[in-house]
Amino acid sequence: MTKTYYDPKHLPKFGDIGEGSPELAEKFFSYYGAVFEEGALSVREKALIALAVSHAIQCPYCIDAYSKTSLQEGADLEQMTEAVHVATAIRGGASLIHGLQMLEHTSKMSM
Repeated sequence: MTKTYYDPKHLPKFGDIGEGSPELAEKFFSYYGAVFEEGALSVREKALIALAVSHAIQCPYCIDAYSKTSLQEGADLEQMTEAVHVATAIRGGASLIHGLQMLEHTSKMSM
């Protein structure tokens, strides 16, 4: 197996991050758990949102976790792929809109 910067064995050990500060870890995990509880959005919908965001921020641990959770919550490949495309469109649009800064700068420099 090829060694990579991200080690898939780290994901199940996420809770160990509290070793250096148990109090802060407990607060984070309490909040995290509450966020993903059923509410105005279903757990499935939240998993799909998390999957899309995982791709936008390019977190391989999150992609692994929320691919699994999305499937467990009843999402199918088509829904998951569509969620990834939504993230791609938003990320691409955010890059393009910053092009207006470049256009403005170029315009001023060309005067």
